[in-house]
Amino acid sequence: MDKAELKRRCMEAIDAECESIQAIGDKIYQNPELGYKEFETTKTMAEAFRSLDMHLETEIAYTGCKAYMDKKEGLTVGVIGELDCVVCTDHKDCTVEGNVHACGHNVQLANIYGCAVGLIKSGVWKELAGNVEFIAIPAEECVDYAYRDSLIADGKISFYGGKQEYVKRGGFDNTDMLLQCHMMEMEDPSKACIVNTDCNGFITKTVSFLGESAHAGFAPFEGINALNMAELALNNIHAQRETFKDDDKVRVSAIITEGGNLVNVVPAKVEMQIMVRAFHVDAMMDASKKVDRALKAAALALGGKVEIRDKMGYLPMKTDRNLSALYRENMMTLAGVPEDGFVERYETAGSTDLGDMSQMKPCMHIWSTGVTGGLHAKEYRIADADKAYILPAKMLAATVIDLLYDNAEKAKEIKEQFQPSFTKESYLAFMKEHTGKVCFDGGKEI
Repeated sequence: MDKAELKRRCMEAIDAECESIQAIGDKIYQNPELGYKEFETTKTMAEAFRSLDMHLETEIAYTGCKAYMDKKEGLTVGVIGELDCVVCTDHKDCTVEGNVHACGHNVQLANIYGCAVGLIKSGVWKELAGNVEFIAIPAEECVDYAYRDSLIADGKISFYGGKQEYVKRGGFDNTDMLLQCHMMEMEDPSKACIVNTDCNGFITKTVSFLGESAHAGFAPFEGINALNMAELALNNIHAQRETFKDDDKVRVSAIITEGGNLVNVVPAKVEMQIMVRAFHVDAMMDASKKVDRALKAAALALGGKVEIRDKMGYLPMKTDRNLSALYRENMMTLAGVPEDGFVERYETAGSTDLGDMSQMKPCMHIWSTGVTGGLHAKEYRIADADKAYILPAKMLAATVIDLLYDNAEKAKEIKEQFQPSFTKESYLAFMKEHTGKVCFDGGKEI
């Protein structure tokens, strides 16, 4: 069948089910769950995929599910959506705990369901070579460290990020490329979407400064003030900022999560969380070493101790230009977007665990419209349901058709041209190498 006719049938099938597609996104919006807690959201997606008579795998990365049709020979395209929400306590729709989908992940899930609807209900998937997987993946937002650390300690997960966890479990072993669409308000309203996105990776650090308690009035000189060590560390980090190259987009964010218990006791223990971001892997490692140096210097100055627990976060994302070019072309031919209606490249200091995947497989990450307000902020809203829920579903389906039409020649070409930075094995080894604890005793260094 002619490719244009396949796309036409697919678009019609999505239009016929637009209300059910939006209903999925709205239902998930009303029940936001943080990463690795998305039990109800997983159930919602599983029920939606079962309604299409798809094969289903659940608990794929502790939570999450994957759906697919009867397996064929050939390449496999993954269409991915994220399950988790964020915390924004001043958003009007947040739960008592502050949970809210001010991230657009509920829209992503509606998009991948809509894509499945189009390919299946039209019968188009039978005309394509290869396979399509629809993956509802947990825990993209790197938050809630204590909970995730408890899951790691219990052996239930190994990584903070859901895609990372799914890699380790072998879930992506037979997936050749990944398609994803996210939501963002365009600064220029004449632009229909952002085509190519490159972003930072990061390392997380949980830091404990350990001093000696003493009476803050009678004998502060007998103590070692852990809070002063933390304050020095922050100043030391600030002093490093001019050593970071502009092109590396280094960001170091830090908070004090525990600063002492009583004002009349010299603080003996202070806890910090630090996130070190950069645009390239080498820059991440360089910035991480400088931050460690700043932390150790603070302990050395006061003769205290510091424990630094590193956990590799997400790797920088470099999206595949060949994949995104297909989406762009479909936006022009099927949605009538003019040649100048795109933001061609977006570089951001933000991070996503799709970055890890982009180091191993061709990945597409489109930013689409249909929302207003900043991501993760109280102003975030869905402004145009058709642009948010329906249009990306259509464009994802059309891109799948491009990839797997004509014996999947386009998918084969893209896979052949892609040059991975990591294999699965080298990736897991890298993650392990840069996860661990360092203990530094400043009292022994003088």
